[in-house]
Amino acid sequence: MVAVGTRDVVVGVDGSAGAAPALRWATAEAARRGGRLRVVGAYRAPWPPAHPPAGVGRKTWALMRTEETVSGMVDDARAAAPGLVVIGLSVHGAPVPVLMAAAADGALTVVGHRGHEGFAGLRLGSTGLQLATHAGGPVVVVRGTPDAAAPVLLGADGSTGAEPAIGSAFQAAAERGCGVVAVRVYQIPAPKWDDRVDPLDYNLERLQEVEHLELRRAIAPWRDKYPEVPVEMSVRLGEPADLLTAMSAAASLVVVGTRGHGGFTGMLLGSVGQKLLHHAHCPVMIAR
Repeated sequence: MVAVGTRDVVVGVDGSAGAAPALRWATAEAARRGGRLRVVGAYRAPWPPAHPPAGVGRKTWALMRTEETVSGMVDDARAAAPGLVVIGLSVHGAPVPVLMAAAADGALTVVGHRGHEGFAGLRLGSTGLQLATHAGGPVVVVRGTPDAAAPVLLGADGSTGAEPAIGSAFQAAAERGCGVVAVRVYQIPAPKWDDRVDPLDYNLERLQEVEHLELRRAIAPWRDKYPEVPVEMSVRLGEPADLLTAMSAAASLVVVGTRGHGGFTGMLLGSVGQKLLHHAHCPVMIAR
């Protein structure tokens, strides 16, 4: 993506039902980007819970099972994209640090939204949510059944965290040959409290004009860089997470930054990103 040192894609696999869609998405993405695909499985001695065969240690058994899974996924990726360089890695350790190390050079990290303990679904503390919160590069959690011809949905609120999202969304759209729907959601400002309460006499029409102008300014450099990408701008009054979640049903990918306006200082992943990771109808990219 934008401002990273590689076009490689890292996909975490664990043999669960959620790993297969993640692999398919990551394979297609690596082929579009012209990079390599790294298929990564993490294993630890306590997994799997079943007893290993006689004479085989639990760590060795976990490695054998993980290598079998990774090998099968590598074969699937190569069959789907014959010209793609695919590398399989089975690494001892916890899933999050294993994947973060595999993508330490700025590669895009991809995981499914449900899985075994290794790459589990998006409950609090899960691999997907931890990666989206702490990874040093962009992360995609594969959800839904995206239409490859649908536009890329961009959440752009004017915050510093939105800058990488804008560039990533335009590049993703250019690679897919589709458009970008750039969305800016605003809310009525809260009244100021001092020695009196200011009346809520905001001009909503003027407020929307200002928000539309700010969105146009934010995406202008990227429209110039990707003139072939059609752009639709949408400025709406409402709750950002709810609106983006609903609009994601008609998108191939939704892209947001790590934090936006309205969050608590110090939060590494905003509430909008978290809700999308749980409820979006298509893959979600948290861009850095």
